[in-house]
Amino acid sequence: MRDDKATLGWPFSLALNHLLDAQPEAKQRLSPFAGQSVELRAPPLPALTFTILPGGKVEAGGAEPALVVTLKPELPAALAKGEDHAMRAIDVSGDERLAAEVGWLVRNLRWDAEEDLSRLMGDVVAHRLARGARDFLAWQADAAARLAAAFADYATEESRILVARAEHESFAAAVSRLRDALERLEKRIGHLG
Repeated sequence: MRDDKATLGWPFSLALNHLLDAQPEAKQRLSPFAGQSVELRAPPLPALTFTILPGGKVEAGGAEPALVVTLKPELPAALAKGEDHAMRAIDVSGDERLAAEVGWLVRNLRWDAEEDLSRLMGDVVAHRLARGARDFLAWQADAAARLAAAFADYATEESRILVARAEHESFAAAVSRLRDALERLEKRIGHLG
């Protein structure tokens, strides 16, 4: 038994290969990079290394990585703000062509849970379970958005922990006017003395 089977890389590579099998275009895009390794870092978790196999699948383990993808600790919060914020919470270093393909995979690989469930339980049950899961996730996202809005309102209006944007801009403009007035006063004093 190989050592990499005891790590998180092995189940992760099985799941990734399942997604790749569902989208042949993704495997075609990875095929030219056969033999190269990609390392995924998400501190404080151990790094996971994957080698791209001929045919576009991946295998856990590998040599010196051609590409290193580091997930910053702020990624979960950035995901809630959208894809642009999430991409800023990821550091990528190494082969630029491989990085572009991995970026394409991140944006386009999706798990079709309903299809997998339909093979196990039938179409009707799979459809209802998937719809229930989507509704539950939408409810969670709505609740999180409402909670964040309520906290922001509390922090700016009631407890005054934070300053409202308009108030901050007004204060910054007043400070700027004061700075300009001081500069004019210094010039006048310089002309008198």
